[in-house]
Amino acid sequence: MILKATKVDGVYDSDPKLNPNAKRFKTLTYSHVLAHDLGVMDSTAIALCKDNNIPILVFNLSEPNNIRRALTGESIGTLVGGSCEIS
Repeated sequence: MILKATKVDGVYDSDPKLNPNAKRFKTLTYSHVLAHDLGVMDSTAIALCKDNNIPILVFNLSEPNNIRRALTGESIGTLVGGSCEIS
């Protein structure tokens, strides 16, 4: 798994700093991220993760204990992976 620490608490359908109604996804497929250009990572990195079935966890680095929470499998941020449903 790749841990992608960011300034926001996951992947949104639009920029949450500009759109107060932006929806955060709990899970996404690689294909959805690529098709909707969600800006998780560059498209080449997403495609490589997809080709090698490497999940990506996007989470807020500023939130206390989030690295520990990610490593212990707590449900935080957005999980991007091939078998993930969009939610």
